[in-house]
Amino acid sequence: MSSSERPPTLDPLASERWAALPVHGVASPWLHEEIASRMLERLDFIRLQPQTWAHWEPLRGGIEAHQKLLQRYPKAPAWLVAKQAAHAQAAHLQTRGAWWQLSRWMGPAAHVGSPPAGAIHMLWANMQLHHAADPQALIAAWHRALAVDGFLMFSCFGPDTLRELRQIYAQKGWPAPAHEFTDMHDWGDMLVHAGFAEPVMDMERITLSYETPERLLAELRELGRNLHGQRFAGLRGRRWRADLMQALQALARPDEQGRLCLTFEVVYGHALKPMARHKVQSESQIGLDDMRQMLSARKT
Repeated sequence: MSSSERPPTLDPLASERWAALPVHGVASPWLHEEIASRMLERLDFIRLQPQTWAHWEPLRGGIEAHQKLLQRYPKAPAWLVAKQAAHAQAAHLQTRGAWWQLSRWMGPAAHVGSPPAGAIHMLWANMQLHHAADPQALIAAWHRALAVDGFLMFSCFGPDTLRELRQIYAQKGWPAPAHEFTDMHDWGDMLVHAGFAEPVMDMERITLSYETPERLLAELRELGRNLHGQRFAGLRGRRWRADLMQALQALARPDEQGRLCLTFEVVYGHALKPMARHKVQSESQIGLDDMRQMLSARKT
């Protein structure tokens, strides 16, 4: 993958380190759960009922959302997929129910690990793409996992996220507080390039307010890390931290009773995996997975 194809300003090594960090506690980030709940509302407009589905990175994507998806599709086996096997296993332990609950013993099967190619009918990926060092490879992996006529549901941060914080850092002459996030139209182009059809993209801006700079920074730590390639190279001292706390007061808004406000742009998308199309030539080569899916689609 060339540097021009990577997300703007994202350091791939930092992205890999962030993905490998252990996830502590049983709760997913609050904002991720809120965004997942809005994704769930979008499922009301999709008539397709998946026979099987996968949750990509469920610990960071939203454990509460996973429980709601289990309730929405009570008979559909689910896959929990994570780059770190321990993350998927931890999510499985948190979502399988207590030993005395019937859902633990009589509910649909739960699988930990990557599903076989073409095995699932819905792929749920909440708040993943903006952290990916190679998002096109990730989208291609989602496409391989889906069956023909299966669909993808995803969300991620958009370019206006943290715009107030970026302005403060720029005024101070500091490196950016986060890498630049990709526009929803570019995500749509990547989906089409990967073989998806009928991508539908939309976005909204969410403003969060905080009582103190300490609470604001704690929220940001829950959501991720600064993956900018030109971020601060080392640790800062107490004087810098005091300067930051003072600078964050500029985020106070009179209409919010002086609370500190930050903007988050959230991009939502869904797309279908269509039947693979192959040009008619004197000699054609078709992959085994594509052939199986084409034959399976003809039988249904």
